[in-house]
Amino acid sequence: MSDHKPDYIEYRLSKADEAFHDAELLAENNSWNSCINRLYYACYYAVSALLLKNGISTHTHAGLKTQFNQHFVKANKIDKEFGKLYADLMDWRQKGDYGDMFDFAKEFVEPLFEPVKQFIDKIKELIL
Repeated sequence: MSDHKPDYIEYRLSKADEAFHDAELLAENNSWNSCINRLYYACYYAVSALLLKNGISTHTHAGLKTQFNQHFVKANKIDKEFGKLYADLMDWRQKGDYGDMFDFAKEFVEPLFEPVKQFIDKIKELIL
């Protein structure tokens, strides 16, 4: 994998951009639970690229969040607000995907786009 590490990192960053774009399309169609899902995955792919860049491996979503918090949030390499955003998105995705009789609203989801974009941009800055 080390020979292809830059390719994997680039691939994961492109998946982050793709998921963010998918969230925009879902928002245009008022599909707010799916939009939350895609916003979460946009951040997930970006964080996975960052951890890979730094030689940190994980096998689960929770493990990814733990390692990100330990190596980047608690180490003050990334703002605590971004750590909170990522954790919240993870929880909200679970709620939106698996919660019965629950739907996110436009007023809740739309304000998340800019912070998620900033989050991804910050991750890219740390990688490059």
